[in-house]
Amino acid sequence: MRSNSTSLQKAFSFSTSFVFSIVSSTSEPGGFGLAFAIAPKAHFPEAEAEHYPGLFNGSNEGSTSNHLYAVEFDTVNGFDKGESDTQGNDVGVNLNGMTSIVKESAAYIVEQGPDAPKKENISLEQVGAVQAWIDFDGDEQIVNVTIAPIPEPKPSKPLIFNHPINLAGNLTEIVYVGFSASTGRNKASSHYILGWSFAVNAPAPLLDISKLPVPPPKVKDPSSFPWANFAIGVLSALILILLFSFCSVTMYKRYTNFEALEDWELDCPHRFRYRDLHIATKGFKESELIGVGGFGAVYKGVLPSTGTEVAVKRIVRSSVQGMREFAAEIESLGRLRHKNLVNLQGWCKQKNNLLLIYDYIPNGSLDLLLYNQSLVLNWDQRFNIIKGIANGLLYLHEEWEQVVVHRDIKTSNILIDLDLNARLGDFGLARLYDHGELSHTTNVVGTIGYIAPELTCIGKASTSSDVYAFGILLLEVVSGRRPIGSGQFILVDWVIENHRLGQILEVIDPNLNSVYAEEVELVVKLGLLCSQYNDESRPTMRQVTRYLNFDDPLPNIAGISHKYSLSGTNSLDFFEGESHRAISTSLNSSSIHSMNSMSIEAGSSAYTKSC
Repeated sequence: MRSNSTSLQKAFSFSTSFVFSIVSSTSEPGGFGLAFAIAPKAHFPEAEAEHYPGLFNGSNEGSTSNHLYAVEFDTVNGFDKGESDTQGNDVGVNLNGMTSIVKESAAYIVEQGPDAPKKENISLEQVGAVQAWIDFDGDEQIVNVTIAPIPEPKPSKPLIFNHPINLAGNLTEIVYVGFSASTGRNKASSHYILGWSFAVNAPAPLLDISKLPVPPPKVKDPSSFPWANFAIGVLSALILILLFSFCSVTMYKRYTNFEALEDWELDCPHRFRYRDLHIATKGFKESELIGVGGFGAVYKGVLPSTGTEVAVKRIVRSSVQGMREFAAEIESLGRLRHKNLVNLQGWCKQKNNLLLIYDYIPNGSLDLLLYNQSLVLNWDQRFNIIKGIANGLLYLHEEWEQVVVHRDIKTSNILIDLDLNARLGDFGLARLYDHGELSHTTNVVGTIGYIAPELTCIGKASTSSDVYAFGILLLEVVSGRRPIGSGQFILVDWVIENHRLGQILEVIDPNLNSVYAEEVELVVKLGLLCSQYNDESRPTMRQVTRYLNFDDPLPNIAGISHKYSLSGTNSLDFFEGESHRAISTSLNSSSIHSMNSMSIEAGSSAYTKSC
């Protein structure tokens, strides 16, 4: 621009276009707007905020010495004529102060026809972004100001049209072109210039709107949601109440229904939540009860998380020390995996109740099937069950990482799956020791009729005592008779007698219609071989499996020794208790008339030895 010493003789024409966005920091009307300015300097340290948008102050407002031209985009009224601070929405052209020489409400012209132009009002704060065009004609000394919301094109008719203004007499020789904006003590906004073009004596270059940054989102006016604050308050209160209730219930359950985990519990794998087991068994409902044994009741359950059917054994124990010892075995037994074992899936402890979770076996126990009057297992099924039990015991005795002595092999502890395969279960009495070592267990446990004779002498369970019980079980499966019957019936004595008389087929279950004589004879002789008196003469389970598969010939059993045993009532379970040593008996058949006449007290030594 050409100039004399202080002011221009003639102002050049200029054209500018810019896109701006005003974003209030609160839901209330924000700052005091922004201004496009042509000024003699770039910094105004003496300027004030609020209505003076960083360009003027109270003492120089309106002074011709300012030499400043501005187009303001005002969002707060109040400077002119002493108006109060209310929401404004104006576009004004100013010289040397904030008193506008021309002002229009923010709007743009929409051409609806040659004779019907329409003015559309816009809110400078609420609309996303606004584009402004300022065109000054230096020859005519007139200015045009046009605005439109993005992405509307430039209207054909300006908002401020051909308004006269003398810039040549007001601008200095050197000028700065830019923007200024201000906020106040109680009102604040962010002012964004998203794009700007400027030219002298030529049209301003067009802005590519698609390449401009996106302005920040606007803060919504809560007046459009009259119930918003109330609803937010109510929801916040409800959420706090629910959180407090949830935390209270959780802490209550943790410290009342459940005990803090001890060190031994952290080491045992596969711990189930009591709540899941309670749901799975319908609260341990009696209708879900599938069995009761010496250590507790067994319930059928369906895990809520997976839908898997399980058997949950609920054991009640009053000794914390006993619980720890038992849990130490769970850690090892939980790793047992064999097709002829009932797999232990996991455990749970609630107070003094220990819950063991096993695979669910739908057909129940061999005991139930063997003595079921309406369903008779045929010989092929029985022989397959026998071989399955033998394979499971071989795995326990020789093939796993430790030796596992089951100590309670009997028909009620053998479960039958859908394919009528045998699964040995109930390891509540099992003991483990390393291969190559001797068992240190001295407590006598088990079920009368299956207990090996040496247990009543030295009380030391071994793989051989498991073999003895397996032998009794073989005779039971063949004959369909329990090890001890009414009166003085003892199964093994009866089988020996029939074998000596050469009438081995007399011991076969009369419910069997057809049998394979060779297999039956093998099983009967093997049962006698396994149940002989001398534990060192009994075969190992590896030898047993070879006999059952006809891989090795069965030894002659004519000279084996059987010194028995006891007669009396139906089988009874003996197990380790809290305050007493294990009690059991293996009595000479000539010294006992009836088990009912015996009185054995906890901790006593009043039992007859047969050694």
